[in-house]
Amino acid sequence: MTDKLDIVLYPDEGLRDLCTPVDGMNDDYDRLIDDMFYTMYDAPGIGLAAPQVAIQKRLIVLDVSENQDQPIALINPEVVQSKGEIVYEEGCLSLPGVYAKVKRPSEILVRGLNRDGEAVELEAKDLLAICIQHEIDHLNGTLFVDHLSQLKRSRALQKYRKEMANLKATSS
Repeated sequence: MTDKLDIVLYPDEGLRDLCTPVDGMNDDYDRLIDDMFYTMYDAPGIGLAAPQVAIQKRLIVLDVSENQDQPIALINPEVVQSKGEIVYEEGCLSLPGVYAKVKRPSEILVRGLNRDGEAVELEAKDLLAICIQHEIDHLNGTLFVDHLSQLKRSRALQKYRKEMANLKATSS
């Protein structure tokens, strides 16, 4: 049975923590990966990092395919090479309703473990590269708005706080 997990919302302090490595795969992590995929697809989103579901471990799931049929789970991922540049409008499940253009490398080589605990290397470009970098940022306590200028970040977070206040007002 797969469970839908609660997505942690900004300004939760756990989103700013540096996550610890996964020591080795086990049934608990395998179930967590299934639950994270279920939660991500349900949201709907294209990526989810463990700290976004209150687990301070270096684990991400993503699927940038149109049909949600190319799931990728990466444990202890790290970008070992990057090149190029791309600007893309990003959003985040922990900052619903906030979108901003972020500049990142357009091609990366990432290393980590797959869900079987086997070492993997993945070359990614464009949207997949953006998504992997966005999720790895979460593992390091960084949000996509941290890549914005002070003014743009301030405006984005002000808009977010206003929308959240409106949601609370209409739901009570």
